Amino acid sequence: MRAARLITMVLLLQSRTSMTAAELARELEVSERTVTRDAQALAEAGVPVYADRGRAGGYRLLGGYRTRLTGLARGEAEALFLSGVPGALREMGLADAAFAARLKVSAALLPSLRDASRTAAQRFHLDAPAWFTDPETPPLLPEVAEAVWDDRRITARYRRGGQEVERELEPYGLVLKAGVWYLCARATRAGVFRVYRVDRCTAVDLHEERFERDEEFDLPAFWAEQAERFARSLLLAEVVVRLSGEGVRRLPYAVDPVSARAALAAADAPDGQGWVAVTLPVESEEVAHAQLTALGPEVEVLSPPGLRALFARDAQRIARLYAP
Repeated sequence: MRAARLITMVLLLQSRTSMTAAELARELEVSERTVTRDAQALAEAGVPVYADRGRAGGYRLLGGYRTRLTGLARGEAEALFLSGVPGALREMGLADAAFAARLKVSAALLPSLRDASRTAAQRFHLDAPAWFTDPETPPLLPEVAEAVWDDRRITARYRRGGQEVERELEPYGLVLKAGVWYLCARATRAGVFRVYRVDRCTAVDLHEERFERDEEFDLPAFWAEQAERFARSLLLAEVVVRLSGEGVRRLPYAVDPVSARAALAAADAPDGQGWVAVTLPVESEEVAHAQLTALGPEVEVLSPPGLRALFARDAQRIARLYAP
């Protein structure tokens, strides 16, 4: 355990100019006293770890010290090669850079681990787009990706509704969701973070000026919050339904799964026939009709009356179609 921690400490110091004891303790999940002891152990083992004293002090490696990746286990090496998404890298114009990086990492590995890229690629593949879709790569994605990598401000023309708007943005990150690329950026004037679909950009001008990133910004956390907020913003209506046991099982596959699970958790106990009454948030009665139809006879709509009448009409039409 300690050996792995010492290696991690060296790699952290190798990847950054300097780190304080508090920063190292947070990354390694140990106390600052343990960091001090580990730094001393590394120095005794010949690793040139140097401690700068004072308020702005910290630990750093002297003389451009580098360590090779010979300490990687097979599982770690294979996970490393899994971390890239070939299709996404190609769309962002980074396929050549990723290929060169993989070659360099492979050359640094022990001979027994150099097939890690092949074994990982033959066992796992990420296909990001949803089924029955043929997504197109946004033509301006490479320019947006370049701005994200270089922390460069951009001026973007963006289709919103039936008009085009122009925004000056600080592009923080890109997200690929179900085959669609989204840009998470801070609007320079408003100073707030927003999400933009890259395929709706009609022009992107990169500025020479770079912006200073907010180190507190967490892209995965920001995206998760925005995605949940967007999903909930669509659920503006409610329907009350009865579900059979099979309907309960299939409900999360027919409607928004988060809303389905929350509605089922708040439901009363099953009735004498084993059916459960559920109040379900939905986008609209029209959408609810399309989604709940997939449950067939495993669902009964109780309200609103208009939606119940719609299902009653469907049932009568189906009965006529299948009558002897």
